[in-house]
Formats: sequence, C-alpha cells, structure tokens
Amino acid sequence: MASTILRVTSSVTKLLPRASQIRLVSRRFKSQAASLEQTLLNIPETRVTTLSNGLRVATEDSGIPSCTVGLWIDAGSRFENEKNNGTAHFLEHMAFKGTAKRTQTALEMEVEDMGAHLNAYTSREQTVYYAKALSKDLPNAVEILSDITMNSTLGEQEIERERGVILREMQEIETNLQEVIFDHLHATAYQGTALGRTILGPTENIKSINRQDLVNYISSHYKGPRIVLSAAGGVQHEALVKLAEQYFGGLSMNYDSEIPILPPCRFTGSEIRIRDDSMPLAHVAIAVEGCGWADADNIPLMVANTLIGSWDRAHGGGSNLASKLAANCAQGNLCHSFQSFNTCYTDTGLWGIYFISDKLQIEDMLFQVQSEWMRLCSNVTDFEVQRAKNLLKTNMFQQLDGSTPICEDIGRQMLCYGRRIPVHELEARIDAVNTKTVRDVCLKYIYDQCPAVAGIGPVEQLPDYNRIRSSMYWLRL
Repeated sequence: MASTILRVTSSVTKLLPRASQIRLVSRRFKSQAASLEQTLLNIPETRVTTLSNGLRVATEDSGIPSCTVGLWIDAGSRFENEKNNGTAHFLEHMAFKGTAKRTQTALEMEVEDMGAHLNAYTSREQTVYYAKALSKDLPNAVEILSDITMNSTLGEQEIERERGVILREMQEIETNLQEVIFDHLHATAYQGTALGRTILGPTENIKSINRQDLVNYISSHYKGPRIVLSAAGGVQHEALVKLAEQYFGGLSMNYDSEIPILPPCRFTGSEIRIRDDSMPLAHVAIAVEGCGWADADNIPLMVANTLIGSWDRAHGGGSNLASKLAANCAQGNLCHSFQSFNTCYTDTGLWGIYFISDKLQIEDMLFQVQSEWMRLCSNVTDFEVQRAKNLLKTNMFQQLDGSTPICEDIGRQMLCYGRRIPVHELEARIDAVNTKTVRDVCLKYIYDQCPAVAGIGPVEQLPDYNRIRSSMYWLRL
C-alpha cells in the first residue's frame, strides 16, 4: 500500500509546477531529516579503558578505512627548570633517531612502506607522538610508537647532530615574529615561573643538554597515569586495549625519586617592549589572566574571544563586519591584522589580542581594543552574543573534521579534563551562555585588571604601561 501511495504522489508531482514540486518534496522528507541535536547524539561514543599501570586508552570508531593513533603525555616545558629547560623538545627530536631494534633509516623506510605519517610536537604542558595510517596497519603503528618512546637509543652522535638542528630551528623561529611576540608575552606575564620559559629553551641549555638529562626526563615523567593512548577513525577499542597491554603494559606507574608536582605559575601585570625602528611594522600583544581548562568560566571567555574575532586587511570588508573592532579597523585603517586568543593551561591562561600595525597607528589601535574590551564588560548586546555562540560552535565542530583532529581532541581532553566532553554536551554548555554571563565573566577577568603587554618593532607610540593600565576601566555614569 505504501508503494502505491508513493507512485500516485510521484504521478501527481509531475503535473505540478516546479516550485510546487519542491515544496511537496520538502514536506515529504522534512520528517526524515535529522536535526542538529539528533546528529550530535549519533556521533560515535568515546570509549575509555584504564590499564593496571594507569595508562588510559581512549578511542572513537567512525568506521573509515584510515586511522590516527598517538600518545598524549602530560609532560612539557612547564615541568622543566632553568637548568634543563628545552629537554622535552630535545627528547621529541631524538625519538625518531633510532631505537634498540630500528636504525633511523629503517624506521623511516618502515613508515614510508606503510604509507603512514609519523609526527610529534611539544607544548608547554604536553608532549605528543602520533601516527596516521591505514586501519589495517594500526598494530604496526602502535608498536612503532611504543618503540620510539620507550626504547630510543639516544646515541651520542645523534644527540650532537640534533643539537645543531635545534639551534638552526631556533634561528628560524626568531624570524617568525608571531612566535617571538608570544614567547615574550609569556616571559613577562609569567616571569619567574615555568610558563615564562620558552619551549625550545635558551641556547646555552641546548648546547649543554646530554644523554643523562634526556634519560632523567623520561624516567621522571613518562609514567602510565600521565599517558593517554588515543585513536580515532577505523579503530576497534578492544583491539587497541590489547595492543596497549602488549606494548605499554610494562610502563611503570611508580616514581624512583620525588614525585614531580606541577608548581603554580603566578601571573604578573607587566610589559616588555623591544624597540627596533628599522622594522617596517610593529607587533603588539596585550593579555589579561584567563582561566584554566576545567574552569567553568572558560566557555564564556571563549564566547567573548569570538566576539572580538580576527581580521586581516587582505580580507576586505567594511562597516558591516560582524566584529565591531574589525569594522573600526577596516574603516580607520588602524592595523594590518589582528587576532584575539584564549590560551588555556591547567590552572591559568592568557586572554587577549595580537595585532600588527604601522608605527603611527599603534596608539589608536590600542585605544579601540581597550574600548571594545570595556564594551564587553558593560553593554554587549544579546544579538552579538548569540551570533558569537553560533560562530564558536561552527568553528569547534569544523575543527573535528578527520581522524587526526578527533584523535588530538580526545588525547588533549583526557589530559585536561580526565574525560572527553561529548559534542552535544559542549553545544549545551555554549547555548547556556547568555549576555549577562558574558558581561559578568568579562568584568571578572578584564575590567580593572593589570594586563601583560609585549611589543616588538617601531613601538615608540605604544603608550606607557601606566596609561594602558588606566584604560582597563571606564568612569561612566
């Protein structure tokens, strides 16, 4: 009977004008279309298993023919001191230089023969090793990750070779002014603490780090409870758990010496400016202290960060840009580009903006930035907040496109939150933010707070710090 009705409907549809056909088909299938809520609930669950040594295995199986698997380790430059700063990044380089069973050439050939991709990176609080491969090669990828992290030879010749590589890398980074300005911003905001040091470390440390320093760092931080084996794509959770037990089951959860406890990092309102009039443009960053990953204020701060947004002169636009600051920059030619940021760590964070401008526009640009910050604290509108929430959700969901960003999201959240927040829960948290919440959180973190400021280039017109500080509040009725 159902098929008969469908045939009759199709015959009738042929007799209708095209617009009517579209409306009829739309009504017919409207009830079959999945809503956003239904789509989010249908996302594969993140399954988590904890081994006896504390190592956690977390997976999301999407059934695709490829996968990404990696080790997320709760260890980065924040766990270093002044003498061994740079060890975590040095160790990341050494992981690919040969193991007890593979030479560097054999490792590279094996990865290439699989058509896989092996990579690593170090941040201030995490070290990551990951591999992208076909799903059928997952056992080989896990075995390789285990080999390079637990059985690296750390040969003296390789150490000397990588010492030169890292020193050249440091020279290259010096030409990336965005990297440089954020290192200076951390150095002044967290001066005298671990977060104030760079990830690569100072040159004198790189020249003096030896094999024993690398061995000590591994034995002190590469422990089961501080490691997450994360995988996404075409992966079976039970199979990965068995592989984890086989290759990481012998990993210790006990400390041979004193347990390394993450020290608190004090934020200091201060500034650092490096004037160089030979540079064509000024690079300036200003930030207040934000909150940690797990703080309830993080989501409202993310909405506020989205409200400020980003802009580049090459993008064009004018008075109709969504961000008021972007519209002012486009109309007044105040800067070449700007981007807001909300950088989070375990117990603290930096919320602010980085912009590039001509030397004559620095003061006007900074005035517009601080005026917009004060507006967030007082009279941001419901429409702006709703638009920022929609944009934030769009950006976050688009970032989860592919096995690698999903695998990274799982590993990072397992270390930061102890679980992976489901996408529908994250959407609900963003939806729960209203205009009053944004104002209250901005009043708490921005209004009348001492900022950290960093500037490089022709920064003569960058206002004095006391003047910048006095613009962090409004005296208005």
